[in-house]
Amino acid sequence: MNALVSFAQEMIMLYGFIFLGYIARKKGILNRHADQVMTQLVLYITLPALILASMDISFSVHILKEMLVLCGLSIYILFLACLLAKWIRKKAKVEEDRKKVVEALIIFGNQGFIGYAVSYALFGDQGIVYATMFNIPYLVLIWTYGIFIFVQSKHSFSWSQIFLNPGLVSTLIGLIVFIFPFHWPLVILGGLESVGKMTVPLSMLLIGSIFVRVRTKDVFVYIKNRYVWLTTGMRLIIIPICLLPFTLFSIPFALMAIAVLVSGMPAAPTVSMYAQKFGGDVPFASITVFLTTLASIITIPSLYILLSLIYV
Repeated sequence: MNALVSFAQEMIMLYGFIFLGYIARKKGILNRHADQVMTQLVLYITLPALILASMDISFSVHILKEMLVLCGLSIYILFLACLLAKWIRKKAKVEEDRKKVVEALIIFGNQGFIGYAVSYALFGDQGIVYATMFNIPYLVLIWTYGIFIFVQSKHSFSWSQIFLNPGLVSTLIGLIVFIFPFHWPLVILGGLESVGKMTVPLSMLLIGSIFVRVRTKDVFVYIKNRYVWLTTGMRLIIIPICLLPFTLFSIPFALMAIAVLVSGMPAAPTVSMYAQKFGGDVPFASITVFLTTLASIITIPSLYILLSLIYV
């Protein structure tokens, strides 16, 4: 019970940051350039610092096995999500621009912002290590297949986007630090930890600020669209539940909690950016990201409670 209360308190704090970001942007405290600035700060500075600091741990076969388990679970659920999304795209009776968005929204969750925030809130630095390992296949997929969904061409993106994106680069450096007998000097480690801790509040403030762009009248229009709710149900409920059979195996609670909760994150804002850049239904993408984020206030704690009951 204490764990559930602590989890609820952490979730209230996280979504409180989102609300604060919304108010700050609405009142003009954050200007129209704030979203781009905060995105750059998180992606290129604070999140890499958080990953590098969290991965500064002593190598052990036990941790290596945990990493392999998480990568395996991630590959499984992403493969399943791709199959489900592709099937729904073929069956959907909507225009092609919206089909692309529906497929991408189902596959890609907000694992890089809310995912890390929830992982850190639950398990601290260990949660970041686990989330980082779980996100390796995701990072590769969203920079390759994520773009391919919209452009349908293998030659329309640069491979440097995959291997030089800050999330993957910092993860690879962190793995090198983990595997080899090397640790950051204390002064550097302290700096990385201090900067890295800004990731959670900054990413939540950013999401709240982004939501100011969503117009109320658009919400009421799209809230009646069945594909919005189909996408929401798949992203927040069906996909993470597909991981529950693995609870039958001797997988520690912390690993399963990270896998299930991160897989059940709301739709990724990156999909809206892809739709804007490569062609897609941008309003549909933005509204669905907004609605899945609101709905996740209920679904994320529900998944955690369900998982806790299974392990009890």
